[in-house]
Amino acid sequence: MINKQSLWFLTLFSIILVLTVYYIAMPNNTLATLKENDNVETVDIVETDSLAALRIANDEEIETTMNELQSILLNEKSTLEEKNTAYEKIQTINANKGKVEQIENIIKENFNFQSFVKIKDDNISITISNKKHDTKLANDIIRKIQELYKEKMYITVKFQ
Repeated sequence: MINKQSLWFLTLFSIILVLTVYYIAMPNNTLATLKENDNVETVDIVETDSLAALRIANDEEIETTMNELQSILLNEKSTLEEKNTAYEKIQTINANKGKVEQIENIIKENFNFQSFVKIKDDNISITISNKKHDTKLANDIIRKIQELYKEKMYITVKFQ
């Protein structure tokens, strides 16, 4: 059984880990972009409303899941196995946040499109902000993202 000191350590460590991933995942070029746009009349790629809505819904889903997992960690009646499983799921969610940011950056740098990426298990769902449905572009994106993984991932690309 986990004692109170270990439980507090796990809780604080989880919170620090979540905050660290959140601040790492934040676009660090936001301030630089604002300063550049003061002098330059061209505007950087703007995220569409549909991508923003998808991102908000996903963030809410992740927050709900994280709250449930943290309540399992804090519950004295939870077994050690349940707590370990919850902790591993929290680590997976945090790792996926970093991968999502990496994939979105790759799409922006290589294909010049804003995107929304959702990773669940071995499924990666990518939504591209582009009205034109281009199968060649979708295949190129899938190949580029698959290079990040050793194992086969199920990658889908959708255009909006």
